[in-house]
Amino acid sequence: MYEATTRAIRVTVRPQYLPDQSDPADSQYVWAYHVRIENQGEKTVQLRSRHWRITDGLGRSQEVRGPGVIGKTPMLRPGEVFEYTSGTPLSTSSGIMSGTYQMVSETGEKFDIEIPAFSLDTPAAPRSLN
Repeated sequence: MYEATTRAIRVTVRPQYLPDQSDPADSQYVWAYHVRIENQGEKTVQLRSRHWRITDGLGRSQEVRGPGVIGKTPMLRPGEVFEYTSGTPLSTSSGIMSGTYQMVSETGEKFDIEIPAFSLDTPAAPRSLN
C-alpha cells in the first residue's frame, strides 16, 4: 500500500495487476487501484476534481484531469472515509501513477491533496518505484 497525508486528509492506494484483463503478447497490461480517502481533520471537505500523471515503463507520460472520481464528488465530514476502485491500462509491464485531488473546504477554500506515487508492476517484474 502507498499512503500520503496532506492537510489531515489521508490518501491510501492499493494497486493490483489484472492478468485476466491483460494480454502481454499484445503489449496490453491492466491494473486496478483501490483508493481510500480519510478526513482526519476537523473540517468538512469535498473532493472536486482529480489530476493523474501516468508514466509507463518507457517513460512515456500522460495526464488525466476531470471532475470528481468515478462520477462522484464526495463530501467528507471529520472522521469520514470515501473509497473507490478504478483502473488503468499500459502498453508496458510496469509504470507509475501519482497525482492530486482538488478539495474545497466548507468555507470555500480550494486546495490540492497529494495522491501518493504508486508503482504498477506485473508479478514477474522487479518491484520498484519507476
